[in-house]
Amino acid sequence: MKKKLVAVAVAGVLGAPLAAHAQTANVTLYGRLNTNYELVNGRQADGSNPNVSRISSNSSRLGVRGTESLGGGLSAIFQIESSINSDGAGGTLAGRETFVGFQGSWGTFKVGRFLLPTDDMHPIFGDVPTYTTSILSTASLWAQGFAAKQDGGFDDRANNSLRYDSPSFNGLTFSGQVALRDSSGTTGSPGGDHIQEVRHAYILGGNAIYNNGPIQAGASFERNNKVRGVDLDDTEITVTGGYNFGVVRVAAVYEYLKYETPTGDLKRDFWGVSGTVPMGPGTWYLFYGQANDGKGSAADGERVSGLTKGSDTGARQWEVSYTYPFSKRTSVYAGYVKIDNDRKAAYNFNINSYTFNTSCVSDRLCPNGANGKPGGFVLGMIHLF
Repeated sequence: MKKKLVAVAVAGVLGAPLAAHAQTANVTLYGRLNTNYELVNGRQADGSNPNVSRISSNSSRLGVRGTESLGGGLSAIFQIESSINSDGAGGTLAGRETFVGFQGSWGTFKVGRFLLPTDDMHPIFGDVPTYTTSILSTASLWAQGFAAKQDGGFDDRANNSLRYDSPSFNGLTFSGQVALRDSSGTTGSPGGDHIQEVRHAYILGGNAIYNNGPIQAGASFERNNKVRGVDLDDTEITVTGGYNFGVVRVAAVYEYLKYETPTGDLKRDFWGVSGTVPMGPGTWYLFYGQANDGKGSAADGERVSGLTKGSDTGARQWEVSYTYPFSKRTSVYAGYVKIDNDRKAAYNFNINSYTFNTSCVSDRLCPNGANGKPGGFVLGMIHLF
C-alpha cells in the first residue's frame, strides 16, 4: 500500500546528501484520496430550503513519514502530512499530522501539529467504514466538531503541541497532550495569536483506551484554557465503548460539555448509539446521536458555536451508509445524514459544513422562525496508496 522512497527519488527532490542519509532511514510516501458527490440542503435565512450539489474532498492527504534507528531500542521519527483538495487545485503543506519525535519501548514523544487525544475516541464509535470523514462524520453534535478552537470546538488539530503516547499494557494505552497558543508560525486557529499568548492560553488533553479482542473502550478529556477569552475555559469529557459480536458491532458514546461564558456556565449532555454490520463484501453503518438542551447558569440565548442555552436547543443526528471495497486500497460508499436542529440549535456538519440560517437564538428574536436542519446524500470513492 505504501511505497518506499528510493534514494534516487529523494535525491531528485531534496538533494544527494539528504538522499544518502535517507538510505539508513525507513522513509515512506503515503496518501489518501477521498472525493464524493453531495446533494445537501438546509433552511436559509429567507426561509427557502434549496437542494445544492457539491463535489468535496474529505481529509485527502499526501505524506512522508520515516524512522531512524538510534541504537539501544531508541528511534527518531518524523512525519510531514499535507492536505490535498482532490476536487480542485490546492492544499496546505504540512497542514495535517506533522511532527518530529522519539520512540522506544517506553512509548512515543512527539512535537508538532496533530489532533488531540479526544479524536482517538472517534474510531471506537464513529463511522470507521468511511474513515470517520465527509458529511457522514459522527463528530457534528459530538464535540461540536465543525467549530474552530477559538469558537468552542473540540475536534481540531492544534499547532505547538507536545504529546506522549504510552506502549500497550495488555491492550491498555494512555496519551497526554498540551498545545500552546502562541504567535509563532501560523496565527489564529489552530495556532493562536499574541493576545492568547499573553494571557497564557493553552489546550490540555488526555485519554485512556482499552483494545482487546472484540472489546474497545475509551475515555478522554479536553480543556481549552482561556482560548476563547480571558477566564473563559471550556471542558469536554467523552466515554465510549464497543463490542464486536461478529454479525454486528455495537457501540455507544456519552459526552459532557461545559463552557464558561460572560453570563455563567453553559452545559450540555450528548449520547449516541451505532451499529456496524458486515453484509457481503461491504459494511453497513447506522448511527443515532442526541444533544440535549443547553443548561447551566448562563442566560437563556447564550450561545457557543451550535450550542444555545434554554429550551428548544437540542438536536439529533442520524445516518446510514454502505461501504463497498473493490480491493484493500479502493472503496466506494453511499449514505444519508440528517442533523435535526431544534428551533434555536445551530449544529452543522463536522466535515464540509453547509451555510444555513442560525439567527434564531431566543424566542424574542425569532418568535416565528427556526434555524436550519442540514442534511444530505453522499456518494464517494476512496483510494489509499
